Amino acid sequence: MKNEKIFNVSEFDNIKEILYNSAEKYEENVAFVIKHQENKKVEYENITYKKLLEDINALGTAFYSLNLQGKRVAIIGRNRYEWVISHFANLLGGIVSIPLDKDLQDEELENSLIRSKANAIIFDEKLKERIEKIKEENNTKIEKYICMSKIDNYTSIKELVNSGNELINKGEKTYLNFKIDNNVMNILLFTSGTTSKSKAVMLSQKNIASNVYAIQAVEDIRETDTNIAFLPFHHIFGSTCLIVMLAMGVKTVFPDGLRYIKQNLNEYKVSVFVGVPILTEAIYKTLMKEIKKQGKENLIKFAVKLSNFLLKFKIDIRRKLFKQIIDALGGSLRLVITGGAPADPKILKGFNDLGIITLQGYGLSETSPVICAENYNIMKNGTVGVPMINDTIEIVDKDDKGIGEIRVKGPNVMLGYYEMPEITKEVLKDGWFYTGDLGYFDTKGLLHITGRNKNMIVLKNGKKVFPEEIETIINRIEEVEECMVFGLPSKEDENDVKLSVKIVYNKDEVKEKYGKISEEDLEKTIWNQIKEINKTFPRYKHIQNLILTDEELVKTTTKKVKRQEEMKKIRSYYDGK
Repeated sequence: MKNEKIFNVSEFDNIKEILYNSAEKYEENVAFVIKHQENKKVEYENITYKKLLEDINALGTAFYSLNLQGKRVAIIGRNRYEWVISHFANLLGGIVSIPLDKDLQDEELENSLIRSKANAIIFDEKLKERIEKIKEENNTKIEKYICMSKIDNYTSIKELVNSGNELINKGEKTYLNFKIDNNVMNILLFTSGTTSKSKAVMLSQKNIASNVYAIQAVEDIRETDTNIAFLPFHHIFGSTCLIVMLAMGVKTVFPDGLRYIKQNLNEYKVSVFVGVPILTEAIYKTLMKEIKKQGKENLIKFAVKLSNFLLKFKIDIRRKLFKQIIDALGGSLRLVITGGAPADPKILKGFNDLGIITLQGYGLSETSPVICAENYNIMKNGTVGVPMINDTIEIVDKDDKGIGEIRVKGPNVMLGYYEMPEITKEVLKDGWFYTGDLGYFDTKGLLHITGRNKNMIVLKNGKKVFPEEIETIINRIEEVEECMVFGLPSKEDENDVKLSVKIVYNKDEVKEKYGKISEEDLEKTIWNQIKEINKTFPRYKHIQNLILTDEELVKTTTKKVKRQEEMKKIRSYYDGK
């Protein structure tokens, strides 16, 4: 079973074609809203699709005047308009764009600049000290340092846009006339390195454009929508989704931070939200907490049963019935798309029950990224939907339960890992990309992800445990903020492991629920709940050890747990006991 084309959308070969088409089709639509805040005074600047393309072309023309044609330009900073036009100015002029994670450690940042052979860097002013340290050490090939805002001793993006416009007005058209090679590396993207040293993924414009088309063809994204850009643009999920929004004529706004997400949803009347599960779960838990405070839990449960009963007869009253709840999120939120990590099916169902269509997708940096997704025609809790219209997915090396490694073939599959030919050969074979993820197709053709091959815990008796499955259940405990399930080597038998969990407790929840409670008593309380969870699993999946802490797990900026780093901390914890 495959996703079938639902919406009549055009397919383009590269990002330049997408943006030029949008500038013509949605000329006066608002592409971005920029919030200017000084003390308590707030002003909003609307950037039209026409102005967006003009700014990109002006900036790209200025890049050419700085001798960056055919070069490599790194970008680092928070999601903002200057980041957007810098990335697209690179792409529309054939400059290799290198999006970098602003939260990289100094050593990792410098290493990424060296490995990528970047010739220039565009940076957020908040990173000035870190960039100047790299500049001073002079270990990179960087010749141009450009700041997103105006600060002393650096050229700003605004200044370059102005100088580019002057050059265009004088008849300079080299950048404007540049012809895109659809199939060469145009983006060099570092993976988050959750299981190993980060790899640099080489992506072409064809890779990205083919995935943009596949998403447009099946997901209900509308020209009238307002999207909030919460996913970091340095991550392929964030930047590809941004292009999808621009391809559809959508308005995009920028968040003020995780703490202000609810406020921003109200402020901008956001209708589309694309995020990782930790964000969608945070919003849902906030809603449920408010319902609980108001003592409306039973009323909501009854209303959900009623609306679900009526849905069987194609009568949908959800958004009317739960208007008050939806209004708490701005009143316009209608579509939530989550990916990047497994989402709790209970929370996906919870949103859908309220009339906010919530879909799950699956993909990787190496696949630009989406290879499988639900849509409003194909939804099933606990699955990631069906393959995209231009992808083929197979399960290989299956075990007796039909679970095996997921491999994919399609136009969105990467060119390879930069300067890592041996590792590339391991994952790219005969046009197939071997994901390293494990899963199976159910009888209806929907894909279920069971876990990551490298995360799988193999017990002495040969039984396999996927930690993600158990983590999803444990995370439902109210006192639990997050957790990681792992195999602890047994002291009695070095060839065996004991299934264990590290739990980060939610301090606010614990304080609200118990007031003052010792960590020892809290551990007993949570352990009793773990024992109840154990009863729902076969004996070999029972948790036998618990580490309790209030210290956040080590994670990437896309909120994936860095399991290897956590295991180092866990081993040192047990060594010290």
